[in-house]
Amino acid sequence: MRVGQGYDAHRYISDRPLILGGVEIPYEKGLEAHSDGDAVIHAICDALLGAAGLGDIGSYYPDTDKKYENIDSRILLRDVVSHLYEKHFEIGNVDVTILAQAPKISPHIPDMKSRLAEDLRLQSSSINIKATTTERMGFVGRLEGIAVYAVCLLKQTKI
Repeated sequence: MRVGQGYDAHRYISDRPLILGGVEIPYEKGLEAHSDGDAVIHAICDALLGAAGLGDIGSYYPDTDKKYENIDSRILLRDVVSHLYEKHFEIGNVDVTILAQAPKISPHIPDMKSRLAEDLRLQSSSINIKATTTERMGFVGRLEGIAVYAVCLLKQTKI
């Protein structure tokens, strides 16, 4: 068994959709990033790669590479999962915490779990997503952006 943790944060920008966990969430701003800015998926990718000892998301999909510009982060997640299976790892579970003062995240969690379950090759019961505010403290509280923490458990099936 191996545990991994991931973190990602992005600032809000205008004229871009807000995508979290593979779901477009109605809001007047999106997240600034080289890809689609899906901080949930980015944190999960880092947790998975870290647990497997395979580095981080930036080493696989650098923001200096034009082919990843505006890419759907679900594509990156599915690629990370493929790398894990090639290295004989299976995902036990994923737990995610989204820090956002706005918009309200909880109505979108079932859709996020459904999409992530498909990409992670898991039952949705093996994925937990929760959202919280920072009670108006810090960059999240000032509505400057969103932060996400993710933790995962991997099982090595073959050494």
